Amino acid sequence: METVSLIVAMLAAGFWIIAGVLLCVKRDALVCLKSIAVDVSVPHPKVSIIIPARNEERNICQALQSVLALDYPNLEICVVNDRSTDGTGSILQKMSQQDSRLQVQQIDTLPQGWLGKTHALQRAAQNAIGEFLLFADADIVFHPLALRNAMHYVQQHQLDHMTVIPEDTMPGTFLHVISATFGMFMFLLFQPWKARDPRSRRYMGIGAFNLVRTSVYHAIGGHEALRLRPDDDLKLGKLIKRSGYRQEVLNGTGMVSVEWYRSVSELIDGLMKNMFAGMEYRVSFVILATLGTLLIHLWPWVGFWMTSGVCQVWLGMTVLTMIGSFAYGMAPYGVKPWHGFLLPVTISLFLYIQWRATFLTLWNGGITWRGTHYSLAELKNNKV
Repeated sequence: METVSLIVAMLAAGFWIIAGVLLCVKRDALVCLKSIAVDVSVPHPKVSIIIPARNEERNICQALQSVLALDYPNLEICVVNDRSTDGTGSILQKMSQQDSRLQVQQIDTLPQGWLGKTHALQRAAQNAIGEFLLFADADIVFHPLALRNAMHYVQQHQLDHMTVIPEDTMPGTFLHVISATFGMFMFLLFQPWKARDPRSRRYMGIGAFNLVRTSVYHAIGGHEALRLRPDDDLKLGKLIKRSGYRQEVLNGTGMVSVEWYRSVSELIDGLMKNMFAGMEYRVSFVILATLGTLLIHLWPWVGFWMTSGVCQVWLGMTVLTMIGSFAYGMAPYGVKPWHGFLLPVTISLFLYIQWRATFLTLWNGGITWRGTHYSLAELKNNKV
């Protein structure tokens, strides 16, 4: 038993040493959107901003005000009101009357075989006239220079797709640490700095800011292949990269922000639709991921107090490496040194959400998102 414990401790330490080096070395590998120096003589291709909205009355006014305030001279702004039952429609009507640049498309029925969001994006993109499409969520707040900087970078580097990691503005320290924990694992799993490398299979797509060349969007079939993907933003990036187009991920701190969620309960409910989808609806993947999480990320914290000798040293080293790597690697996103002590709690929370999502999806035979139920059979068939 002691030998097994020692092997597990050494494996956990090995993982976090490698992860720590990666987090520290690559933490500044992403270009910051706010650091881009803009040449005013560069042309301004028309950009169609497409925002799907269903029951977004809480945030949509602030988000759209920031869109209308963008310092970019060649814009088309389209918001799709997708069967909203709250005050979203009234807000959109009022804002469109006040500013004629804001176009509102109304969707009253959802066709079979589509998620509401992907259908709304596809519908709006079909009618868009911009040379570029910017897909953004209805709660994203932009700095006035965000799009100008982004388009300058896209043209300078001849990109077909740019996605931006938004700044988290959730209230309270705990929610911020949850967001940073999620970001850290996404960083390690997807290694977003590799998205720009055409030889790498790494890709990324983020719903807050997915800027894609219109010709490329239509060449990959738009959202047709993503009809029933709750993680459509990520998979859009996969389709673009897999098709051989140029892609890059930027850090949006100070330029693109999102509140995401206002409470832990909201966060749990919000992530439910994606967690099992991220495992391709396979219980075997969930079990393997759980075992890995327990042994590599959680056992070191518990085992340090339950073991002794060499094993305890390895586990203690793992915990210190985890805390230090998180603090330094995620510092650009507002993480403080002491935040690492909350990792056992935040990682356990994600494990809970994963299993809750898995159980309820299996129990209910699918997911219910924004008031519409989608069967597990059709969700599993939409593989990307």
